[in-house]
Amino acid sequence: MSEKEYLKTGEGASNAVTRRRFIMGVIAGGAVVSAASYRFLAPSSQGRVSSTNAVERLISLNVNGKVRRVDVMKQETLAWTLRYKLGLTGAKLGCDRAECGACTVLLDGVPHYSCSVLTHTVRDRKVLTIEGLAAADGKLHPVQKAIYDEQGFQCGFCTSGFTMAAVAFLNKNSNPTRVELAHGLSGNLCRCQDYSKILDAMMRGAEYMRRA
Repeated sequence: MSEKEYLKTGEGASNAVTRRRFIMGVIAGGAVVSAASYRFLAPSSQGRVSSTNAVERLISLNVNGKVRRVDVMKQETLAWTLRYKLGLTGAKLGCDRAECGACTVLLDGVPHYSCSVLTHTVRDRKVLTIEGLAAADGKLHPVQKAIYDEQGFQCGFCTSGFTMAAVAFLNKNSNPTRVELAHGLSGNLCRCQDYSKILDAMMRGAEYMRRA
C-alpha cells in the first residue's frame, strides 16, 4: 500500500492527524515554557531583582561642584558611575585594577584611581574630574593650557589621568624640580612611553600655575 493510499484509509488519516496534533502540541508547549522562562528571568517593570545584593540605591554625589542623583549598586565603582551613568567619560578605564592611573580623579583634592573606589563610599566627598577642571567661562586650567602648548601627549588616552594627578601635586608644590614632579606622577603610566614630553608639559604647567 502506498503512502497516499494509507493516508486515505481511516487508520492512516487518524494517525496523520494524531501526529500533526502531537507536533503542534509540542511546539505550543515549548513556546509557553520559553515565554514563561523569559518572563521569570527578565527584570520587572518596577526594577525589582531577585538578589538583595543587586538592589540599586539612589544616592547624591558632589561631582564637579554639582550635586547629582544617581542609582548606584553596592559593588559599583566610581569610574563606572562617572562614565556610564553620569556621562563623564574623561576618566578612562585602562587596566581597571588600580595600576595605570588613566581613571584618576580627585576626591577632596587628593588623587584616587576611580576604578578602585566604590561609589557609595564617596557620598560625603567632593569629586573632581577632568570635565570640571576648566573655569566656568571655559578658560583652561594652567596645567591643561600647558599640555596644549607643549603637545605633551601622543595618543591622549592617559592625558586626563596625568592631568588630574599633576594638578593635585602642583596644588601642594607649585615649584617642584623635574625629579620631584616625576615622582609625583609616578602612579600614572603612558602606553606611548613619552615621559620626557609629558614632564616638559607638566613643568610648564607648574610655571603657569605660579603666574596665575
